[in-house]
Amino acid sequence: MAPKTLRGTVRALIAPALALAATVGPASAPAHAAVWNSCDQWGNTTLDGYILYNNVWGSGAGSQCVWAKSGTNWGVWADHPDTGGIKSYPNSKKVINKPISSLSSLTSTYRVTVPSAGAYNTSYDIWDTDHDYEIMLWVNHHGAVGPLGTAQGTVSLGGHTWNVYKGNNGANEVFSFLRTSDSTSGTVNILPVLKWIKDTKGWMGDETIGDVQFGYEITSSAGGLDFRTDSLTVSGG
Repeated sequence: MAPKTLRGTVRALIAPALALAATVGPASAPAHAAVWNSCDQWGNTTLDGYILYNNVWGSGAGSQCVWAKSGTNWGVWADHPDTGGIKSYPNSKKVINKPISSLSSLTSTYRVTVPSAGAYNTSYDIWDTDHDYEIMLWVNHHGAVGPLGTAQGTVSLGGHTWNVYKGNNGANEVFSFLRTSDSTSGTVNILPVLKWIKDTKGWMGDETIGDVQFGYEITSSAGGLDFRTDSLTVSGG
């Protein structure tokens, strides 16, 4: 797999300009009763306390459009070529901005509809405010995709059982938790995962958690595929 790079706002500053079409024609993308949509590479908006971000950042990307009925009901149409390397991470983000030790809870629920073709993962991407640490929670994946780093064993945390990987992409540490079976809906108790990394493994200190993102890390979706977040909640503090 290709090396991972920073996601979110930091990525927007360091990623190279991509040769993307400015828009996708109405016949290409599905129609939705959306209150917002964008086919811009870095298109973003804030709805209901969540920040939505189209976030097409990888080299060799094709076209992608995001639509939203709300901050917690949104989706993506993406047509990325069948080549290696992550092309995008469209996501909805909740800002937390609290140290791990100050959090009394941090939970999320999700329900998604994902394609049976292409190469992608559906994942949470959790960042500290300094972007030194990235915690990924993969709830499902399909096709030729895999985590960064080396296997660290299996652990049951937050209501799920995960295969754990630890690596570094040259900019930050990456801890990836891959659910041992794919899921399209559920509840994740995120705080025990953070405490396990901090207290049990000692892989990071009392970091301030900045963003909890949820979205689709897409490697390929040739011909155009739909990814839909039917519902999402992120709560805690």
